Amino acid sequence: MVRVLAVSDEVVDSIHHPQVRRLAPDLVVGTGDLPWDYLEFLASALDVPVVFVPGNHDPEVVTRATGWRAVLTGDGMPHADPRPIGCRSADGRVVEAAGLRIAGLGGSIRYSRGANQYTQRQLARRARRLLRRAGDEPVDLLLTHSPPSGLGDEDDPPHRGFDALHQVLDVLRPTWHLHGHVHPYGMAKPDRQVGPTTLRNVIPYQLIDVEPIRRPVRVAAEGASDGQ
Repeated sequence: MVRVLAVSDEVVDSIHHPQVRRLAPDLVVGTGDLPWDYLEFLASALDVPVVFVPGNHDPEVVTRATGWRAVLTGDGMPHADPRPIGCRSADGRVVEAAGLRIAGLGGSIRYSRGANQYTQRQLARRARRLLRRAGDEPVDLLLTHSPPSGLGDEDDPPHRGFDALHQVLDVLRPTWHLHGHVHPYGMAKPDRQVGPTTLRNVIPYQLIDVEPIRRPVRVAAEGASDGQ
């Protein structure tokens, strides 16, 4: 099993504290709308991989590299990396961390001019690109900021879910689909089940044990042979 600490949307004092080490996760995943320094703290304090997707209140995660040493630039001048240091974005990508295969799509439905907001059509295009990149293999985790439409979203415009995430679930068949965006405000949000996938709203944090779909290959010790 891989022990996953999932965080989203709300800063929790007991998590943003050295005592978080008592949780002993193998992996941290973030599903958006958290300060970068919160994720950076977890990466540093726990010394485990941190994988995230951005939310609609996060800055746009865009970097450009140029020059001999691939210095990040903006308007022709060096600038700091806009991503949380020590953390890996899975937005629109498939990454591997702690023995798990993780796909991600950040952002919310478009309701203003802010970053990381998409129309249904825009998100559908992003979903198709993600599926091409994923290939034929299923994933262990799907990270999104928003839920699929009709599966844990709300009726108000900013909190409507994405239609295209239904196809993503059908194709990738993740064991877990973890998201945030829809605040529970102290009320328990029930899990939802779609085929082999359990969908969970992880605000503000959840500890989840995940059994990898693909078991790691055992490599025989050097010099060992059959029968020894």
